[in-house]
Amino acid sequence: MAPPGLIHSSLGHSETGETPQRVGSGDTMSGEETASPSGIQISRIMRPDDANIAGNVHGGTILKMIEEAGAIISTRHCNSQKGETCVAALARVERTDFLSPMSIGEVAHVSAEITYTSKHSVEVQVTVMSENILTGARRVTNKAALWYVPLSLKNVDKVLEVPPLVYTRKEQEEEGRKRYEAQKLERMETKWKNEEVLQPSLNPEPYTVSYSQSTLIHLVGPSDCTLHGFVHGGVTMKLMDEVAGIVAARHCKTNIVTASVDAINFHGKIRKGCVITISGRMTFTSNKSMEIEVLVDADPIALHSQERYRAASAFFTYVSLSREGKTLPVPPLLVETEEEKRRFEEGKGRYLQMKAKRQAQMDAAPQK
Repeated sequence: MAPPGLIHSSLGHSETGETPQRVGSGDTMSGEETASPSGIQISRIMRPDDANIAGNVHGGTILKMIEEAGAIISTRHCNSQKGETCVAALARVERTDFLSPMSIGEVAHVSAEITYTSKHSVEVQVTVMSENILTGARRVTNKAALWYVPLSLKNVDKVLEVPPLVYTRKEQEEEGRKRYEAQKLERMETKWKNEEVLQPSLNPEPYTVSYSQSTLIHLVGPSDCTLHGFVHGGVTMKLMDEVAGIVAARHCKTNIVTASVDAINFHGKIRKGCVITISGRMTFTSNKSMEIEVLVDADPIALHSQERYRAASAFFTYVSLSREGKTLPVPPLLVETEEEKRRFEEGKGRYLQMKAKRQAQMDAAPQK
């Protein structure tokens, strides 16, 4: 029986278990009834418990659905040929922009397609579309790229080889290889120091980093995990978004929504029984946006031989909204220490870089 709210799941895959999957322009899913050998679509109606008090769906809810679709299609592909059985684990999510807020009562259609495979990883491109089921109006709300690695079920620390895709055009493989090399380099450049821990401050002043800094501690239970005992990437991302949302709301004290998520890197698997600490702090504010750094640390309390380690990290960007849904100015962040000033300047650099990239895309777009 489908879980509550699940309207449709359209899954396409090879039945032979032998043939490499083909990717090309003809494989892209265009509707709810369409599937392809490398495509999957999942749809679900948004309920009150998916949204904030203003009725806007949490970014973490959308991220969790994106990851679920990616995990299904990549696990299915990695088991499409004879060999050791495996499960695909999320390694990285590229920058994700929330193009339009989604509301309670709308249907989220999540379409995922495998677009590239390396020897040990799978790239999945995901598009999220919202549908107003009263009017039939649809709009794209998210686009994301995720990277998965296949882990052996006999030994989840062992990474297996990925069955190859068959590309319809040589350019698709070359473009995918460039994306693979770029994300691999960025993962190496953005490794975080495991010993860095966010410490609370006593009686902080409003609009300072310490004032809005927030921490959530969560015991990983069976419902958070795959059948093989480690946490779904989507569960981790949803918790990260919750903490980032608390930080943003504390800073501006208004309704807030997720605007974008910088690359999320998963540095280590989180196992059942771990205590995870999700910490968030404000790093940068522009006139209308806030950047929040979120760090996830895992403490395997049942395994005394293993120490606490950094499991995931990312930067979330939020905007402040009025009751009418219009963007509000964000209070300036008051930086106090040299370290906070350094992080502010780094955040400003990321903000300006992304602003310039968006402007370049707008300039390159054909004029209507």
